[in-house]
Amino acid sequence: MKRLFLFSLILLFITCSCQGRKKTPVPGAEQFNQYKHFIEGKSIAIAANQTAMVGKVHLVDFLISNGIDLKRIIKVFAPEHGFRDMADAGEVIQDGKDILTGLPVTSLYGTHQKPTKEDLDGLDVILFDIQDVGARFYTYISTLHYIMESCAENGIKCIVLDRPNPNGFYFDGNILDTAYKSFVGLHPVPIVHGMTIGEYALMINGEGWLKNGLKCDLTVIKCKNYTHKTFYELPVKPSPNLPNQTAIYLYPSLCWFEGTNISLGRGTPFPFQVYGSPELPDKGFCFTPESVAGAKYPPLSGIKCYGTDLRDAIKNKIVPKSQINLDWLISAYRDYPDKAEFFVPYFDVLAGGPVLREQIIKGMTSDQIRVTWRPGLEKFAKIRGKYLLYD
Repeated sequence: MKRLFLFSLILLFITCSCQGRKKTPVPGAEQFNQYKHFIEGKSIAIAANQTAMVGKVHLVDFLISNGIDLKRIIKVFAPEHGFRDMADAGEVIQDGKDILTGLPVTSLYGTHQKPTKEDLDGLDVILFDIQDVGARFYTYISTLHYIMESCAENGIKCIVLDRPNPNGFYFDGNILDTAYKSFVGLHPVPIVHGMTIGEYALMINGEGWLKNGLKCDLTVIKCKNYTHKTFYELPVKPSPNLPNQTAIYLYPSLCWFEGTNISLGRGTPFPFQVYGSPELPDKGFCFTPESVAGAKYPPLSGIKCYGTDLRDAIKNKIVPKSQINLDWLISAYRDYPDKAEFFVPYFDVLAGGPVLREQIIKGMTSDQIRVTWRPGLEKFAKIRGKYLLYD
């Protein structure tokens, strides 16, 4: 009996250990058997950047090593920040050649943001593999939209190799007013949409957001071992000024400062982990932006800024949280001496309309502002629910 009891305890321990062990999410790009039949013998373009990694190998190199003829890969489409190397935010990306394979690289963040008919000449399929961070401002979902639209107009298949969303465990924020749509916000969604880029592509298609309500021939290659409760840490930084998980978690709450005269730490070792200005009161923390790789011309360069240090936001359990923090923006506005100089016109573009700016100027609290978001979020929840691929 004692042996049977001991065996039962051991079995229970093993079972609980296996159940509690978290499996690592596996991006769509690694599910080669799920999409190779779509691309074998086809003329392919790849829309990707430095995040399109399959283990330690870039997607382009991975495909070639798995038998896809280099001659079948016609070109690469590069989003903001470029293909393998990362340029500054907003920096024009030039057409060129991939230094490792010689493939022609067509920029979708230079003279045009949407592939032209000529760009797509001779193509059968576009493979899209770019890591998103789940915020409306992040331009990779706008690049996705325009690629899908061009594919729909020209009869080309689009395959999205899905990747986990590091901010996919919640959705929050005001809904964009489409009268203010731009490349940092094309769709009537909240600041944080809580969807993978594959789910987002399905929503673009399903909601008729492409030009003239066109539908793209779309296939999404799902991730494995991922749900919307997964706190996923990115293995590769998605852009020059989101260097770590802290910055990625803080990004949806801090990006509004891009539309103000406040620095977000561009030009320091800790962008999107601090904010400050020479006009804010000295509360014991300061930084001075300088020209660095990834931020050649940072706002307030060479000027000492006083502000708030959020580098320990994860350690101090400030993030991750399932809602945007409005208090930092409101507090900075209240402390700024010349209120008329706080906001710049770009703020309304980022915020998807003038309402948030007007609410802050009126002195509304974060709780009062959040109440005004509820109807839009409830409506979005129903839309979002139709396209979720993961629990």
